[in-house]
Amino acid sequence: MKVLVIGGGAREHALCRSLSLDPDVTALHCAPGNAGIAEVAELHPVDQLDGAAVAELATRLEAGLVVVGPEAPLVAGVADAVRAAGIPCFGPSKEAAQLEGSKAFAKDVMAGAGVPTARAYVCTTPEEIDEALDAFGAPYVVKDDGLAAGKGVVVTEDLAAAREHALACGRVVIEEFLDGPEVSLFAVTDGTTVVPLRPAQDFKRALDGDEGPNTGGMGAYSPLPWADPKLVDEVLQTVLQPTVDELRRRGTPFSGLLYAGLAITSRGVRVIEFNARFGDPETQVVLARLKTPLAGVLLASANGTLDTLPPLHWRDDAAVTVVVASHNYPGTPRTGDAIEGLDEVAAEDAPHAYVLHAGTRQDGDTVVSAGGRVLSVTATGKDLSEARERAYRAVARVRLAGSQHRTDIARSAAEA
Repeated sequence: MKVLVIGGGAREHALCRSLSLDPDVTALHCAPGNAGIAEVAELHPVDQLDGAAVAELATRLEAGLVVVGPEAPLVAGVADAVRAAGIPCFGPSKEAAQLEGSKAFAKDVMAGAGVPTARAYVCTTPEEIDEALDAFGAPYVVKDDGLAAGKGVVVTEDLAAAREHALACGRVVIEEFLDGPEVSLFAVTDGTTVVPLRPAQDFKRALDGDEGPNTGGMGAYSPLPWADPKLVDEVLQTVLQPTVDELRRRGTPFSGLLYAGLAITSRGVRVIEFNARFGDPETQVVLARLKTPLAGVLLASANGTLDTLPPLHWRDDAAVTVVVASHNYPGTPRTGDAIEGLDEVAAEDAPHAYVLHAGTRQDGDTVVSAGGRVLSVTATGKDLSEARERAYRAVARVRLAGSQHRTDIARSAAEA
């Protein structure tokens, strides 16, 4: 089977890496890709928001499956264009992708499905914003209603900062703060059947100790030794399946990857947010543990045959990923700096540790930074301690001027 992956971040590199190891994948293509993905897939230039261009490329390549990685193409309707061309596509329709594209839409779906989530107000005026902030009090949780590349959420004790962010958003969702640890749980669905993957935890704040501004994610780990063994089944029954059933009832069936960001609160599991695609950096650790070949799972979702799929098989290994970010991330990142040490990781740390590219590009013979989050260094081990050790050993080999990374990814879980 020929597979075309749309996107060019660490998530797509993780997907391409897994697909490249699948014996059923005869050819692997990625558009637009990045310097790391070029090592496992043939790259093609494309405007990933242009559904017609993506569909034309998939048709020309005779792709048997298209995997749309990022949220923006999904919200733009790229999956619809590919399916209209008669090609199986992993990823929800434009309408269903509003589950991520609009926080207000997601809240409405959860209300209809009876899914537990934070109480919230949808605000469009300064008066509504002030009323909502006053109703909930600190800490304030303010979310841009639309897509914001992982940076549209502000959680703060500072009323002025919360109000400033809310006023800058236009339409905004203000909700109660949810206490307790956060968990990410992915599920593959065909609009009817829901197959949960293994849970992971990511680290949103830029600095050690969960300090600093929110980012798109600075690292992740899986499994979660502290989590209730019944967590996945509980979330499947109370969150994932009801959401998929509600979207189908509304005439907007969701087919693809449903991501539930969860808070394990003192009152039980609550949904923080939904995403309509694999999350970054959690994908890196979840796919590192998946033993079942990936292409068949994604194709079954695209074809509506997940109910015929055998149970997924998982490795017992733990996995940790550490994000190496550019100078000044998550502000305006510095780009164009040379990245060194990648060959050393490949020579000294493989196969237990490897580098997944996010914001990189090839400049002659040199790989240079091209975004905020530049690399995800991922490692596996018999437990979280070994996986952490391997990941940070590989991180130490990577040299990027002015770069930053957290040093405490998975530390508490490993020490528990």
